[in-house]
Amino acid sequence: MKRKLRLLSLCICVLIMGSVFVGCKKNEAKVVNFLNYGENIDDKTLSEFEKKYGIKVNMDTFDDMETMYQKVSSGSVKYDVILVSDALMPRMIKQDLLKKLDKKNIPNLSQMDDVYLNLDIDKGNQYSVPYMFGTVGIVYDKNKVKEQVDSWDILWNEKYKGNIFMFDTYRDTMGAALKKLGYSLNSADKNQIKEAEELLIKQRETVKPIYGVDEGTTMIPNGETAINMIWSGEGLNLQKEHPNLEYIVPKEGANFWIDSLCIPKNAENVEGAEKFINFVSDKDAALRIADEIGYTTPNKEAKAMQPDEVKNNPNAYMTKEVMSRCEIYKDLSSDVKKIYDAAWVHIKSSN
Repeated sequence: MKRKLRLLSLCICVLIMGSVFVGCKKNEAKVVNFLNYGENIDDKTLSEFEKKYGIKVNMDTFDDMETMYQKVSSGSVKYDVILVSDALMPRMIKQDLLKKLDKKNIPNLSQMDDVYLNLDIDKGNQYSVPYMFGTVGIVYDKNKVKEQVDSWDILWNEKYKGNIFMFDTYRDTMGAALKKLGYSLNSADKNQIKEAEELLIKQRETVKPIYGVDEGTTMIPNGETAINMIWSGEGLNLQKEHPNLEYIVPKEGANFWIDSLCIPKNAENVEGAEKFINFVSDKDAALRIADEIGYTTPNKEAKAMQPDEVKNNPNAYMTKEVMSRCEIYKDLSSDVKKIYDAAWVHIKSSN
């Protein structure tokens, strides 16, 4: 009799634990864990997605793509959707960190402009859906700079000594120098990298540029600088807010970047992730997001709904000619990175 009671108690415990387990699984399906670069999305899109599907979005953010890579590759925290840069995409695909997309569950992929699909970083978009894109260019104050600004050369003009802002990031700043010299911003040639190093050392000696990152977006509207390196989203936003400021993509070309939405290989809510990616890829959400963050959208239907001064701005949506001179950053080999690292140390330690 006692044995039967123990067996009965065991069965009840199993049933209870099974119910708890099933309940947990159901709750997990009601959450999408999203790892985003900064807060590059608007609140309304998140709330509308949650309302439509009854799925809560837990959003974590990062401010450096390598941080995202370390989090995902370590597997210490599991995400369902992540934002991945063009430079990291091939590495993460090669290391089997991303899940192939089931495109029938992401029909809004069809709204993307072909220009931003089937890029070398992910041929056939097997793992990624374009989310936003932009460039690294120049914003300048038309009240202070009277000559035509169309080239990286302006950043070496001694007339603006102490009034030029440069990114404190080696790929962007050395990339600008390489482009000014007529080289690829992905150059692996040590002699070309040396030329770029010497050019930037000369700039520091003669122009005395200010190095920084985010503070440039407040310095130029406050009149503290006249010419800044800047990301296109911030540059175009400043142009919209301040009539004396103008953003341009230099004629030599620049870094063109594209960030995409992906599903990690170890995602726990793939179905929810597909719903989320499809939802934010719809024209209405894409339009809101582009308006919120200032960057340009790869969604052709959202672009068509933008104001003329945005969709017809060649420094936002570039012509094929300018686009042909722009480059996506490649993930450099460790040997080449060492050359850049040594050059950057010399540049930063120069007077």
